[in-house]
Amino acid sequence: MQVIDIQLLLFIALILLSTKVLSIGMKRIHLPQVVGALVAGVLLGPAVFNLVEPNETITAVAGFGVILLLFAAGMETDFRELRKTAKSSLLISVLGVAAALGGGFAAAFLFGTPSFENFFIGVIIASMSTSITVETLNEMGKLKTKVGTALMGASLFDDVLVIVILAVAMGMGGGDFSIGLMGLTLVRIVAFFAIAFVAGYLANKFFNWFTHKWGSRSKLAIFAIAYCFLMAYLAEILGLADITGAYLAGIAFCSTRCVDMLEEKTHELSYLFFTPIFLANIGIHTSFDGMTASLVVFTAVLVGVAIISKVVGCGIGARICKFSRRESLQIGIGMMARGEVSFIVAAKAIAMGYVSATMYPSVIVVVLVTVFITPLLLKWAFGKKAPASDESLDSA
Repeated sequence: MQVIDIQLLLFIALILLSTKVLSIGMKRIHLPQVVGALVAGVLLGPAVFNLVEPNETITAVAGFGVILLLFAAGMETDFRELRKTAKSSLLISVLGVAAALGGGFAAAFLFGTPSFENFFIGVIIASMSTSITVETLNEMGKLKTKVGTALMGASLFDDVLVIVILAVAMGMGGGDFSIGLMGLTLVRIVAFFAIAFVAGYLANKFFNWFTHKWGSRSKLAIFAIAYCFLMAYLAEILGLADITGAYLAGIAFCSTRCVDMLEEKTHELSYLFFTPIFLANIGIHTSFDGMTASLVVFTAVLVGVAIISKVVGCGIGARICKFSRRESLQIGIGMMARGEVSFIVAAKAIAMGYVSATMYPSVIVVVLVTVFITPLLLKWAFGKKAPASDESLDSA
């Protein structure tokens, strides 16, 4: 009895080899290695050579990669700095979401789409992709800086804001505003963060006690990763993204005595297998079917709006919070990448008939363009590249 598709074995081999080769190539020409993994996916996928087709199993593995990536980012977060930047992160997120939502609405309005569809297009481009920014900052050794911590905090608020706005928008579907749906969403979000706080506190105390009594045993990593996936699951069933649960799970361990060992084990698991597949999978799903001339123009405008709105909105928020001009630009660029949340919102909107299915290729292009240029612009904004950390793709 065949328990695995043998074609899948070939696909994974091609992905791992190509992402590694192209990542090394990008490093040689002083470009972020993340870009190499993304390019590998595009080359392998239907957009170019069509060697690897979009696959549910590969997408599921890629999802594990995102969860582990955000779990590791949580463990690397300076919790004291995160508390200091909480207010700044909230303002940065609010202004960035507002600018993107308003910009997306205006862009769609100019092309004559229905007003409710305009609003949903704004919601689609309002979220950001934490994972791409995390991987890039990791590679440059900037994740634990003041800017990196503010970005991580703002990304958390981004997730919550977009989920709430989505609930409101879906409640308004058909013209009737649903206070009940919005209220239920808010209750779920509050419940999740309350549970995450209590569970994180208890997990932190237990791991510190265990390490003090028996030392930093490698078996602890298994329990930590299990806790990570449990929190990711809880986030999903309570209406948030799994990456939010994974990041908060990581924060629970960031101040434990065994955090260095947990980081090492998580990175070994993630960067040897899951993270390259996650990055390549974005490119593999590239498709431009159904792109008409008018849709190409609209897509170009939407890409411009998606980029400018986050840089300006988040940058202004950072300046208000006393970040320097350079730091504000770094934060604006770091919040620019779109990702899985945009796809989720678009899929729900299309399924419920709120947005035309012809818009989906535009969403794909917005995600791809912002994902590709964010690592490049982040490197430019930070100037001279810091030595790559052990957690970069190079260490895999």
